[in-house]
Amino acid sequence: MDITILKKPLYLTILLSLSFLFTNACHAVDKEALLQFKQNIISDPSKLLQSWSSSTDCCHSWQGVVCDTTSGRVTNLTRPGLFIGNDEFFVDTSMAGTLSPYLGNLSFLKVLDLSNLKYLKGPIPLALGNQFSGSIPTSIQNLSSLTKLDFHGNHFSGSIPYGIGKLKSLKYIDLSENSISGMIPESIGGLSELVLLYLNQNRITGMIPYSISGLISLYYCRLSENKLKGNLPDSIGKLPNIQRLILENNRLSGKLPSSIGKLTTLTDIFFSNNHFTGQIPSSFENLVHLQTLDLSRNKLSGKIPPQLSKLQNLQSLDLSFNPLGLVYIPKFISKMKLFRLKLAKTGIEGHLPKWLASTSISILDFSNNGLNGKLPNWIGNMTNLSFLNLSSNGFHSSIPIEFKNLSLLMDLDLHSNMLIGHINVIFSKELQNPLGQFNSIDLSNNMFSGPIDKNIGERPSMASIKSLVLSNNPLSGGIPESIGQLSELEILKLMGNGLSGKIPMKLGNAEKLSTIILSRNKLRGTIPKQVINLINLKEFNVSGNLLSGMIPSHNTTFSASSFLDNHGLCGPPLPPCNHS
Repeated sequence: MDITILKKPLYLTILLSLSFLFTNACHAVDKEALLQFKQNIISDPSKLLQSWSSSTDCCHSWQGVVCDTTSGRVTNLTRPGLFIGNDEFFVDTSMAGTLSPYLGNLSFLKVLDLSNLKYLKGPIPLALGNQFSGSIPTSIQNLSSLTKLDFHGNHFSGSIPYGIGKLKSLKYIDLSENSISGMIPESIGGLSELVLLYLNQNRITGMIPYSISGLISLYYCRLSENKLKGNLPDSIGKLPNIQRLILENNRLSGKLPSSIGKLTTLTDIFFSNNHFTGQIPSSFENLVHLQTLDLSRNKLSGKIPPQLSKLQNLQSLDLSFNPLGLVYIPKFISKMKLFRLKLAKTGIEGHLPKWLASTSISILDFSNNGLNGKLPNWIGNMTNLSFLNLSSNGFHSSIPIEFKNLSLLMDLDLHSNMLIGHINVIFSKELQNPLGQFNSIDLSNNMFSGPIDKNIGERPSMASIKSLVLSNNPLSGGIPESIGQLSELEILKLMGNGLSGKIPMKLGNAEKLSTIILSRNKLRGTIPKQVINLINLKEFNVSGNLLSGMIPSHNTTFSASSFLDNHGLCGPPLPPCNHS
C-alpha cells in the first residue's frame, strides 16, 4: 500500500515535467512586448513584475502571464492592483509608470487586467510610428482575440479609440473611474458579444450612440457620472438581455422612450439626476422583472401610470424631486410589495393615507411636500420602518406614544414641521437588538418643548447614534451630561434651543465628535478644555450665549465668529483677557 501511494504523485510529477518540455516557449514578439511594458514601469514596490526577466521564458516563469500551450502566444495578462490573497483578504498592490504601446503587439491576447493600479497612467509616448488618441492607444484594435478589457480605477485620459469596435470577441469592458473624455464611439455597436460595459465616473460627453442596439448580448450597462447629453435613443429598446441600466448623474434630456418597455429582462433602472421630461411611459408595465426604478431628480411631470402596479417584483421606487404634481399618493401603490418608497418633493398634499400602515415599507421619504395634520397613531404599525423622512411638511402634532413600536427605525428626519410636545418618546423607543439603534435623528426647526431626557446617553436606542440635530426648538433645561456616553456620536447640533446651565465637561468623553454647535442658547460658565480639544473636532460654535472666562488653548483653529456675543469670553481668537 505504501508503495502504491507514493507512485501516483511521482507519476503525475513526471507527466507534468514532460508536458512542460513539449510546450512551446514564449513567442519572441510577445516576450519583447512584455519587456517593453516593464521598461515603462518606473516603480514596482509590490514586485508585480519581478519575475519578468529576459533570461527566462515568459510562458512558464513570469507571474501574471498565461500562454496558449500550442503556439506559445500570450493569451492572458493580469497584474491587477487589487486581488484576493490566499488568506481570503484583499491585497492592495501598486506600480507606477506609463502604458506601453507595445501591448498592441500581443495579438493573441484574450484577457488584459491592469485594474486598480492607481499610479499607472499616461500620456502614452509615440513610438515605432504608432498613432495614439489620448492615453488608450489605437493599436489596441489589433488585439483581435481580446475578451476582457479592465482598466478601471486608474488615471487614463483621452478618448475611447474608435477602433475598439473591431474587438469582436470582447465580452467585458471596464474603463470606469478614470478621466476619459470625448464621445462614446459609434463603432461600439459592433461588439455583439459584449456582456458588461462600465464607463462610469469619467468625463465622457456627447450622446449615447444609436448603435447601442448592436450590443445584443449586453447584460450590464453603467454609463453614470459622466457628461452625456441629448435624448436617450429609441434603439435602447433593442437590448434583448439587458438587466441593469445605470445612467444616473448625466445631462440626458427629452422624453423617456416607450421602447424601454420592451426590455423585459431589466431588473434595475437608475436614471436619477438627469433632465428627462414628460410622463413616465405606461409601457413600463411590461418590465415584470424590475426590482429598482429610480427616476429621481429629473423634470418628469404628470401622473404616475397606474400600470406600474403590475410590477410585483418592484422593491424600490424613487420618483423624488420631479414636478409630478401628485396632490395625493396613488392608492395603487398599496398593491405593490415595496421595500423602499421615495416621493420627496412631488407635490403631495393632505394627510398620510392609512393604507401605509398595512404595507411592509422599510424606507419611506415624503419630505418637501405639502402634507399636514397630525402624525397618526397608526404610524406605530409600520414596524418594518428603518428610515423615515417627513421633513419640510406641515405636520402639527406631538409624537404619538405608538412611535415606540418602531423597533427597527435607525434614521429619523422630521425637521422643518410644526411638531409640538416632548421629544423624549423618540429616544425611549423599543429596538430589536442589535437592530433598531439610531444612526441619525434630525428634529430641528419645530416647536418641541421641555427638557432633553437627562438619561439620553443611556437609552439603548441611542447607543450607536452618529448625528443628533435638535436645533431651533424652544427646549428648556440644560445639556444632559449623559450625551458624553454616546461613543459613536460625530455631530451634535443644539443651536437656538434656549438651553441653560453649563457645557458639560463629560461631553469630552464622546471622542468621535467632529461637530459641536451650541450657539444661540443661554449657556453660562466656561468652555471645558476637554470639549474644545476633542481630537476629531473640526467645527465648534458657542456664539450667542452667556459664557465667560478665557477660551482654553486649542489645537484646532476656530474663527472668532465661533465665540462672538459672549460678553465674558476672552482670549484667542477673541481679544486678550483684561488682567487688571
